[in-house]
This record gives sequence, C-alpha cells and structure tokens, in this order.
Amino acid sequence: MKYLLGIDFGGGASKATLIDTFGNIIAENTVEYPTLYPENGACEQNPEDWIKALQQNCTALLSKSLVNPKDILAVAIDSATHTSLVCDGDFKPLRNAMHWTDSRSKLQADRLRKELGEEIFKKSFHKPDTIWTLPQLVWLRENEPEIFAQTKYIFFEKDYIRYYLTGIYCTDYIEAEGSMLFDCNKMQWDDELCKLAGITKDILPPIVKPTDIIGKVTKSVAESTGLKEGTPVICGTTDTVMEVFASGAVNKGDITVKLATAGRICVITDKPYPDRHLVNYSHIANGLWYPGTATKSCAASYRWYRDTFGGEYAELDDGAKNIPIGCDGLIFHPYLNGELTPYADPTLCGSFTGLRATHTKAHFTRAVLEGVAYSLLDSKLYLDSLNIPYNTVATAIGGGTKGKLWRQMIADTLGIALKTTESADSSLGSAMLAGIAVGVFENAEEAVKKCVKEIDITYPNPENTKKYRKVFEIYKKIHDALAPIYNER
Repeated sequence: MKYLLGIDFGGGASKATLIDTFGNIIAENTVEYPTLYPENGACEQNPEDWIKALQQNCTALLSKSLVNPKDILAVAIDSATHTSLVCDGDFKPLRNAMHWTDSRSKLQADRLRKELGEEIFKKSFHKPDTIWTLPQLVWLRENEPEIFAQTKYIFFEKDYIRYYLTGIYCTDYIEAEGSMLFDCNKMQWDDELCKLAGITKDILPPIVKPTDIIGKVTKSVAESTGLKEGTPVICGTTDTVMEVFASGAVNKGDITVKLATAGRICVITDKPYPDRHLVNYSHIANGLWYPGTATKSCAASYRWYRDTFGGEYAELDDGAKNIPIGCDGLIFHPYLNGELTPYADPTLCGSFTGLRATHTKAHFTRAVLEGVAYSLLDSKLYLDSLNIPYNTVATAIGGGTKGKLWRQMIADTLGIALKTTESADSSLGSAMLAGIAVGVFENAEEAVKKCVKEIDITYPNPENTKKYRKVFEIYKKIHDALAPIYNER
C-alpha cells in the first residue's frame, strides 16, 4: 500500500492527514501553536512554532498509522494565504511572520487606496487593505526600517515550511495572487506593484504550479520528522482552496461555507469577480475561480473566548444550547481584528452589547456563536447582491463545522442547507493534490470522486431563520451606531 501526506498550517494549529491511494483516511494529527498580539493591531506568528508543529505532526502521524515512511509517495504543505515572513540573505527570519489579519498597516493601506487604488485594483483584483502583503511591507519599511533594509527574501508561510523540508525557494501562482504584488491578468510579479512596496521582484520567490514537484525531503529533515529522505515534496498552495477542493467543490455553482480561524463563503465560478468586498483566487481545477467573502474572526472568536474565559468546547456548547435565540438581548460582534466583508474596516472592534444582570456564561457563549453567524449572514447578503449563481446546498468546511450546535445555527441563520463530508480539512486537500502531482489521480475530479465522502446534511429550520433575521436587524443597527466611534479612535 502507498500513501499521500498533506499538512495544513492554519491560524492556530497545524493538521496532518495521511491517506492511501484509494482515498481512505489512514491517520490524522493536530498540533496547536500560539498567535501573538504584541501591540494593538498586531497579529504575528513565530516561524519556529511552525517547524516544531511540522516535526511533531509527522512523528505522531507515523506512530499512529504504523506506516513505513518509504511508502509515502509525496508530501504537500498548505497554509493561510498572504502570511508573510521576511528573511536575510541566509534565509534566516528577521522577525516574526505578519499574519494576514495584522491590521497595523491601516494608514499605509488607506494611502495606497486613495492615491493608487484603481491602478492596484486592475492588476491585483483587490483594493488595498491591511490583509495584503503590499501594505504590510510598506508598514514594515516605514516602522521597522532596519529590518526592511536587511530583507533579501520574502516567504509566505507554507513556502517557508516547505523550504525547511527541501531547501528550495519558490511559491505558487495562487499564493502570489494574494500578495498584491502580482499581476493577475499577466500571471506574473509586477514591477510597479513591487516598487510601491520598496522592493524589486528578484527578492520574491519563483512562481510554479501548485502540483509541481519542487524538491525532496533532505537528510536532516528526515531525522527530525521521521519522513524518508528523498520523499518528493510538491509546491502546494493556500489553505482555503485546499479546503474547497477537499469538500468536493470543483464545479461551477458549488458553494462552501467555512468555519475556521476566518470565515469564508466561496462560490465556484468560471471567472473572477473583482470587488472590494470579495477575495478572488484561482481554483486548482482548470479555468475556475473561487471568489468569496471573508469574516476575519470566525472560529478565532470562539477560541479567543475559550482561552480568555475558560472551558472546553463541548462543555461550552452544552451550556449554549439551552439559551434561546437572541441570547435574551445579548449580542456579540466578532470584530476582534476589524472586519472584511462587507465593511473592509480594520478599525471595527469586537463588542458585547445588551448586557443584563440575568445573563450567564452560557449566554455569552451562545452570543459569540450567534455573532459569528450574523457576520456570515452579512457576507452572504452581500454576495447575493452581486447575483453570482450558486447551488441550494453548501458544503460546510473548517474545524467549526464539527460542532453540531454551531452548524445548525449557521444553517438556520443563513437559510441554506449545509452538507458535511468525512473531512473537508485543507490537509486532506493537500494530500489529494499530492496524489495529482505523482499521478495517483488523473485530475481534480477523479481525486474528489475517490476521496470525498458525504456524511450528513443539516437543513435550516424556517422558524429559526425568521428569529435570527430579526436579531440580525438589531446586530446591523449596533454596527452602524458604533462604527463611527471606532473610526474616531
């Protein structure tokens, strides 16, 4: 028997999935790591934590599965898009990586948008905001000039981890689309966009296809991970497209609802839909795209709540399920790091409003879950306004979909049925992508046919949908009232 290994690096954890060539999941393992908030608006990760998670995941997975490492045909890595890491001439990190949710570049993004927004939009399909690499590099140049001056290489998260595996410096075109340094029409790094960042394109990684085999596991890495020296490593790509792929969404009109660190609603289309409030990326399925909305703090909100106030997810869910819809007037806005769709406003702050002495911890728990659901509804309604056609059943993806309570809440709030599969984790998508790279699967469609297994459908309750929509009207009014205050700070 032969196997394929995919490893994902998300906002707070790395997950590894090992499958056989028939598409069966053999073993999974997850290792958490911290996200750092050293100052207001900052959101960083230590690249050493990525490497430690990689090592721990590989050794644990091999121990669980009892698979001989020589039988692993290929390895693929994916990670959150446009999380950048600047390195010196010896490929050593100069500082922590700036996560895509870092909002310190607001002034730089505002300036770029005001002065050159349309020109940048035409090339990158996005308008400057704090989530993109271009404004973050401008912030770095203006606020940490000594670090910027030493920068000789710019990595994206999965590319740095893969560099550790192979010693090869490169990226894929989907990752590049998220940098705002890439011309999405010509599909190449752009001199003018790079100039705005104060760099030249020769310090950016060479661009290859996600399925290209770019190197092999080195001897030193084999010793630290348990993988076999010489195992092929493919380029891989970003986590969201891998989740979309792992969910089986490879046809026009397919739709996914993602409950992960960030929340996304993505529709598979045959063209991009450039819009300030949508994120546009190519799909790995030829000729397709997956434009989508973005909720900045989705499962990140629930994790923040758990870590701050204590408890385990199952225990918290048990309390929340006994609280009525609307939480007796308590409403949470999940703007922990600003918000994207449909506001593109990094100044927004999270809030609990409507607090009464009668509210319990269970009320707060449910308010967090409902608040994220309302943020996703905000996104869906904007998506609907663009008249992008999609199917009536969506596939739910991301770690948040494991919670039955939250999954039903999202289905009710959005008013759409949510299909779940055995695993829609991006690490499964990466394992499937590795299979395409080495010829186990002919294409994306065959990989989906063999690997994606539907297990359940959660249907919305129409009466609950009406109740959530009434609370949502109040949720919107609170946003409208508080947004001007946050913008003054």
